[in-house]
Amino acid sequence: MSNDAYALRRTADQLTVGEGNEGQRIDNFLRLRLKGVPKSRIYRILRRGEVRVNRGRIRPDYRLRAGDVVRIPPLRYGSAPPAAPHPAVLERIEASLLFEDAALLVLNKPSGMAVHGGSGLSYGVIEALRALRPQAPFLELVHRLDRDTSGCLVVAKRRSVLRALHSMLRQKEVEKVYLALLKGRWRGSVRRVEASLRKNLLRSGERMVQVVEEGKSALTEFRALQQAELATLAHVTPTTGRTHQIRVHAAHLGHPVAGDEKYGDSDFNARLRDAGLRRLFLHAWELRFVHPLADRELYLRAPLDEELRGVLTNLGLEDPDTDE
Repeated sequence: MSNDAYALRRTADQLTVGEGNEGQRIDNFLRLRLKGVPKSRIYRILRRGEVRVNRGRIRPDYRLRAGDVVRIPPLRYGSAPPAAPHPAVLERIEASLLFEDAALLVLNKPSGMAVHGGSGLSYGVIEALRALRPQAPFLELVHRLDRDTSGCLVVAKRRSVLRALHSMLRQKEVEKVYLALLKGRWRGSVRRVEASLRKNLLRSGERMVQVVEEGKSALTEFRALQQAELATLAHVTPTTGRTHQIRVHAAHLGHPVAGDEKYGDSDFNARLRDAGLRRLFLHAWELRFVHPLADRELYLRAPLDEELRGVLTNLGLEDPDTDE
């Protein structure tokens, strides 16, 4: 990379940690503040002790405390700022909000939009939200959805809320229900898949997940809602939260998710395109958990978008939001 790709900051910064950043790892703290500095460079200055907390060396996994003084050495920043989300993207994100208060917000994430920037993407949902809420001192993803998956996505507006929700996720106190259109007619009603998963990275750089005995434990429950000649609309409840879990378990059953180009059936996908499907039919439909601050249950439902509703109609199935 040429020398003029970076602008030199010649003086060190001294930052005092506020309550909003208490508990955050120092590496993540630096990555948010050193936009344009390669991640490898950030970890290098941590290893070399160039970043000091209260004048002492720290490890990359050190968790900050309120009142800590962080010294950041002079660095070269990327001269070109990250691309700002297009106004149409911001408008789409604003329109997708399902719930918001002082502690958190929940939105109906559109399909095709990553939850964060990276891997060639200038921005994702979280960057768009920060652009929409510039006055918010803290906005962080509580969990993630695949780029092509739509539906309920939770963002914390306080670090204490983020920690509380992460604890609830670990304790399985957050109930998630997905809608998935699966290949073929379902036998029976409820089927539980307990199959361990392992992530592999292919030479092309594509991430794949496989069912293997020595993988990490994973449990998913599928319950048929409606059936058509080609496909079954199902409730899917993942007990664990492994990468691509629902998609891999569905394919393992022989009922891959419609529109899944990675683990699915190409002939089935082609027939669903005739029904109007141009994306993955996997949607985070319902979310239920106790509000970390208000001590009351939150129940949220993200309606299907127009495309998915149209596919159901073309298959002779009903929108589940109209079944009640």
